[in-house]
Amino acid sequence: MLDGTSGGVAELAIRVGTTESEVREALDRLVELGLLTPSREVAGGLRAVSLEAGLANLLRRQEEEIARRHHALAVGKAAAARALAEYATLRPDTEQDSNERLVGLDAIQARLEVLTQGLREECLSIIPGGAQSEASLEASRPLDEQALNRQVRMRAIYQDSVRNDPATVAYAQWTTERGGEVRTSSVLPARLLVFDRSTAIVPIDPDNSRLGAVCTTSPGIVAALIALFEQTWEAAVPLGTTRGQAPEDGISPGEQELLRLLASGMTDEAASKRLGVSMRTVRRQMATLMERLQATSRFEAGLKAAWRGWL
Repeated sequence: MLDGTSGGVAELAIRVGTTESEVREALDRLVELGLLTPSREVAGGLRAVSLEAGLANLLRRQEEEIARRHHALAVGKAAAARALAEYATLRPDTEQDSNERLVGLDAIQARLEVLTQGLREECLSIIPGGAQSEASLEASRPLDEQALNRQVRMRAIYQDSVRNDPATVAYAQWTTERGGEVRTSSVLPARLLVFDRSTAIVPIDPDNSRLGAVCTTSPGIVAALIALFEQTWEAAVPLGTTRGQAPEDGISPGEQELLRLLASGMTDEAASKRLGVSMRTVRRQMATLMERLQATSRFEAGLKAAWRGWL
């Protein structure tokens, strides 16, 4: 059309090798952009504006659009600041000094997302309770993947019993394939997460995760939790390593720990939670030990186990 020999819609369609409907859409768009204007010579016709005027018009439109976006961004930032200020007055007082109480699973997940995004060097985790739920694994996967992609060193300790759970083992293997390190132990302390050796998260009640957690940056508390992790890590066994079988006249580490827990006065239910196994497994293992010890009661089994040096 800048050539001045545009003709009608049909002629334009032939010249550019397209359909008339597509030509009409293109003409409408050019009018919208201010590159075509009504002709003063041909009634109902259109003429192309000069190349200089057309480019200047396009640049002006872009500048106006950028200005609008800058204004919208400024308005958005102001609105966000007001919302944060209002939320600060409504939010319960859950932060004291370097400790913050995270109430509920959603609050914990939100804090984990923020801490994971800021990870730079290392993440330590103790994950008791045996087999992990699908929901828990799926919630952890994107966060772990982000950290591993940034070459963050990740070390995790699970309970020995997860070795019998295909889903948890598959997740642990997925972690190790991407550079993470995973070990297992027969008994673990409460759940623990430490980020870059400066921030830690522990449950308010280890027996009820729904009550929430405490997030702390207190140097003394974090240092103590790191020491607990390192001690547990040294005693744990790499996931790819098969735990040794119990000798003929001895017991496995898991059986020995079960005896210790029951000897300390723990109930079957408490021992099962501590070991991350079912009560049925605890009772089956105890029955097997009593049979091997030729004991008719748990009290007698405890005495004979102590005599053999198993406790």
